[in-house]
Amino acid sequence: MNVHKTTPDYIIEVSWEVCNKVGGIYTVLSTRAKTILTKTDAQLMFIGPDLWKETANPLFKEDKRLMAGWRKKATEEGLNIRIGRWMIPGEPVAVLVDFTPYYNIKNDIYAEAWNLFKVDSLHAYGDYDEASMFSYAAAKVAESYYRNEIVKKAKTSQADNNCQLPKVIYQAHEWMTGLGALFLKHWIPSIATIFTTHATSIGRSIAGNMKPLYDYMEGYNGDQMADELNMQSKHSIEKQTAHRVDCFTTVSEITDRECAQLLEKKADVITVNGFEDDFVPKGAAFTAKRKEARKVMLNVASKLLGQEFADDTIIVSTGGRYEFRNKGIDILLESLNRLAHEPSLDRDVLAFINVPAWVKGPREDLRNKLKIENEKLKVNTNLPEDNFQFSIFNSPLENPVITHELYNMDDDKALSMMRAIGLNNASESRVKVIFVPCYLNGDDGIFNLPYYDLLPGDDLAVYPSYYEPWGYTPLESVAFHVPTITTDLAGFGLWANSLKGEYSQLEDGVKVIHRTDSNWDEAANEIKNSILAFTKMDAKMVTQLRRRAADISKKALWDKFVKYYLEAYEVALSK
Repeated sequence: MNVHKTTPDYIIEVSWEVCNKVGGIYTVLSTRAKTILTKTDAQLMFIGPDLWKETANPLFKEDKRLMAGWRKKATEEGLNIRIGRWMIPGEPVAVLVDFTPYYNIKNDIYAEAWNLFKVDSLHAYGDYDEASMFSYAAAKVAESYYRNEIVKKAKTSQADNNCQLPKVIYQAHEWMTGLGALFLKHWIPSIATIFTTHATSIGRSIAGNMKPLYDYMEGYNGDQMADELNMQSKHSIEKQTAHRVDCFTTVSEITDRECAQLLEKKADVITVNGFEDDFVPKGAAFTAKRKEARKVMLNVASKLLGQEFADDTIIVSTGGRYEFRNKGIDILLESLNRLAHEPSLDRDVLAFINVPAWVKGPREDLRNKLKIENEKLKVNTNLPEDNFQFSIFNSPLENPVITHELYNMDDDKALSMMRAIGLNNASESRVKVIFVPCYLNGDDGIFNLPYYDLLPGDDLAVYPSYYEPWGYTPLESVAFHVPTITTDLAGFGLWANSLKGEYSQLEDGVKVIHRTDSNWDEAANEIKNSILAFTKMDAKMVTQLRRRAADISKKALWDKFVKYYLEAYEVALSK
C-alpha cells in the first residue's frame, strides 16, 4: 500500500535520452518506468527529442490513434510531435517532439529566460542550443497536453467547471531540460516541477580538467569555476533550475555534496538509482551465455595476440563512457601494469577496456583472421602445416592492443598511456590488455555480441572511478554475477559500503577502494592487489563471490528505491 499522502494523477518526464539510448539516464528511465506504472495510479508520459524523424526508431512505435484529439490540437498550435509507445518494459506513452523550429526564435527565448529567471545564455556553445531548444519545445508540449487533454478530461468528467484539477508532476532530467522546467513553472504554476541532476555540469568539468575536486571542495565557488572553465551557460541553467523548481533531487550523497557547494542548493530528496534485472538470464540460459561470451572473447584475444588462452584465464573488464580520468581508466591501466610486474602472479589475466572512442571501424586484419578457416586456407598455401599455424595463427597482429581502428590512433589517451608505460601485450607477460573502442551493440564487426551478452563472460569487473555520481556499470556487473571493484568516489561504492556499515571487501562481492585527490599510488596498488588476490582464489570461493555479487544487486531493484521518487512527488506537490 502506498503510504504517501499526496500522489500524482499524471507524471510527465522529460529527458534527451527518452527513446534515445545514450548513457546512464536512459537506463534510469527505461528500467524504472514499469515500476512507476505498478506503484502509482498515475498516467505516465515521457517526452523526448525526435532525432529520427522519418527514419524508423527501433525504440519507439508510433500509434496515430493514441490521443488523436490532442495530437490534432497540438498540431494546430504549431507543435510537430509524434505520439506512441517507448519499447521498454511497461511500454509507456512517449511523445517525440521536433524542436528545430524554435531555432528561429532562439534569441527571443534566451532574452526571456534572462528577464524571467536570470539564466545566462550569452556564453552558450556546443550542445547548449540544441538542448535548450528541445527543453523549450518539451515544455510547450507539456503545456498543450495539460490545457487540452488533462484539464479538458477533468472538466468533462465532473459536473461543474470549478472541479478539483488533477495533480501533475513534470520531472526534468539533467541541465539539458532545465530551461523548459522554468518556463513551464512560469506558465502553469499548478504543475509541480521536479529537477533531477545526475551529475553537476561544473563538478564534471572540474574533474575532467584535472583539477582536485574533492580535497578542495569546500573552497570552490561554482560561479567562479564556471567563469574559469567557460561553463557559464550550462552552470547558470542548472543552478537557476535547482533553486526555482518545487523539488530538486540528485542521485547520491556524493553528488548532493557537490550540489550544496557548487549550486548552493542541497537536494530536497536523494533519488537513488535502481534498475530491473529482467534482462539478466537465469539458470541454464545464464550458464550458456557465460560459456559463449568467454569463447568469443578468448577467440578474439587469441587472433589479435597470436597465442592460445586457457579456459581458466581470468577475464577482467571495465566499461562506460570514455572519460579517461573520471572513469578511472588511467589508474586501471597503471594497476594492470603493476600487476604485470608482480612476481607472484601465476595465472593469465586478460583485461578488456570497453569504452567507445573515435572509432573508424573494425580492424580488417583482425576480421580476416577471425573469418579464416584452417582447412580453406591450407588449400591455398604451400606452407607446411606447422609453419602455417605459426605464421598465420600464432603471430600477433601489428599493434596487438586494440580491436578497431581509430581516427586518432596516435593521440588517443588510452593508447598513449599504454605506450608510455610499456603495456604492449608482450608474449612473455601474464597480463594482456585489449582496448575495445566501440559500442558493443551486436554489430561491431569483431565480437558481434551486445554488451549484455558479453558481460556474463567476465570473471572480475573494475570501475575505479574518480568522478561517478552513481555508477550503473558496476551495478550491472554484479547483476550478472561478476564480482566488482569500485571506489568510494562513486555513488554505488558508497551505497555498497552502507550495506555493510564499513568498507565492502572483495569477499563481499564488491570491493570498494578508497580514493582521494592525493592517494593515487596507494589506490593503484590496492586495485592491483585486489586483482591479484582474486587470481589466487579457488573455484569454491569464486562461486561464493559470484553469488554474493548477485545478492547485492537484488538490493538495488527499483521496487526498493521507488520510494524516493514517491517522496519527491509528495514534496513537489505540497508546494
